[in-house]
Amino acid sequence: MFIVISAIQIKPNSVVNFKKWFSESNKIISKFDGFVNRRLLETKDGKHCVLVEFENLETFSKMHQSSEHEKLHSVAISYMEKLPEPKFYTVSSQ
Repeated sequence: MFIVISAIQIKPNSVVNFKKWFSESNKIISKFDGFVNRRLLETKDGKHCVLVEFENLETFSKMHQSSEHEKLHSVAISYMEKLPEPKFYTVSSQ
């Protein structure tokens, strides 16, 4: 399993619209091969992270390089104060 967690800073006046966009964009991302899950996480103090899970790095990379992702990303960053700070993880099998 391959996981990306991105800390994001949503503009204060854009949170509601970002959440709507996020829900709608999940319908597109979920159609990619290897997709497992994508969630918007929110702390008690209003900070946000995006959690994305794919079967492996290869399927994530194909999605990430697609024209659909490019369009979605350009809309997403319009709601943000700055670019996301992604961290990449591979889940080890035990």
